[in-house]
Amino acid sequence: MHLELHGAADGVTGSLHRVHVGGRDILLECGLYQGRRADANRRNRELPDWAISAHALILSHAHIDHSGNIPTLVRRGFSGHVYCSPATRDLCSVMLRDSAMIQEQDAAYLNRRAAREGREERIEPLYSVEDAGRAISRMISVPLYRKMEVAPGVEFTFHNAGHVLGSSLIQLDLQEGGKHTRLLFTGDLGREELPLLEKPDHIADVNALLMESTYGDRSHPDLESIDRELTRAVTTTLERGGRVYIPSFALERAQEVLFALERLHEAKKIPAVPIYIDSPLAIAITEIYKLHPEGLERAIQKRFIARNDPFSPPGLRYISTIEDSKHLQASGEPCIIIAGSGMCEGGRIVHHFSRALSNPKNSVVIVGFQAEHTLGRRLVERRRKVKVLGLERDVFASIYTVGGLSAHADKDELLRFARETYRQGALRKTILVHGEDAPKLELRKALREAALGEVVISNPGLIVEL
Repeated sequence: MHLELHGAADGVTGSLHRVHVGGRDILLECGLYQGRRADANRRNRELPDWAISAHALILSHAHIDHSGNIPTLVRRGFSGHVYCSPATRDLCSVMLRDSAMIQEQDAAYLNRRAAREGREERIEPLYSVEDAGRAISRMISVPLYRKMEVAPGVEFTFHNAGHVLGSSLIQLDLQEGGKHTRLLFTGDLGREELPLLEKPDHIADVNALLMESTYGDRSHPDLESIDRELTRAVTTTLERGGRVYIPSFALERAQEVLFALERLHEAKKIPAVPIYIDSPLAIAITEIYKLHPEGLERAIQKRFIARNDPFSPPGLRYISTIEDSKHLQASGEPCIIIAGSGMCEGGRIVHHFSRALSNPKNSVVIVGFQAEHTLGRRLVERRRKVKVLGLERDVFASIYTVGGLSAHADKDELLRFARETYRQGALRKTILVHGEDAPKLELRKALREAALGEVVISNPGLIVEL
């Protein structure tokens, strides 16, 4: 029995790991790598042979950096089942198709521009909408807390991860040669304080913990600080007649932002102003949230029962068509615009930025983690010139970072989770993945100081015996 680390072993995107038991390979996730365009294109297309021939895939949640390359896997010949929670399957059914459509649209746009400029280069999308549909057809919904055998000697159970709707901790019970190991994979671990989802579960008798480390070197501000910073960004921008642009992951972050804006308006901290959701995907996902209230915090469930929609602040308007999005881009109306993608590497926010970044009246509010070499990261770094759709743009808009809205556990929460896992069983080793070098090293130091067993830092190709 062993675990091989592959994707998200040297960063935070492209999650892909291999569990080898009894001569079979079980995949943990298959996400899109996001970063420099050429590097991302190469990494996402070059899947290892063992991934294509694997027996099955277990998916923790629907975020594209965890699920978004499953259509490529299927296109290349993967024939196994994909196991996930019911809400995750519903979310993937819209998210993977949307990912394919964005790739097709962006490729067409860049190819048209290349043709106008007399260049012969041609960009092919990574996969098609049809490929996404074939991937979804392989998904099997498994409810939380139900044990499922996927191969001889391999059973898994989903537990609540508290990260996004449907997100799951993956408990793997592995048997080989008379030996038993319980491996727990966090996927992305959720927060303890944010008021939308239930807190993560704790699991007993874990021998090996495969844990994310995205925010392993920092602490999130409290909810009051989040509200104060978001209020400042919105009111300051609107007072000078500008627009607030919020690049947001369609899953969870868009709903957290809507919930926060509704909360601030109720408290009379921000004025009534048009709020545009310029993302068909975010619109569809918000409706899926309403179909799965069982994944939400109990107070939110009660609001749904009372028909009090927590995701509908005053002035909310949905933008579905490309024509309406173009009209919104051209309009100078002061407003708040929420659009994907969350790291500004594709989607409608990029087209907004082609006009908006050079206007000093405007603001960009970053509400989630931005991976290295993404446009979102360059904005967080306050770069004054950035490339948008291949063209260099001046950045005169104000940039705000409201990190507390992240759905990832921070250093203190990760440490508490590991400590409780250790307390409830026989934890021998913790393997840190899904983090940049500095957070992983800082979290390893804290785990060692807490004497919670062996701590392993991931890197691509590392094999960990189980």
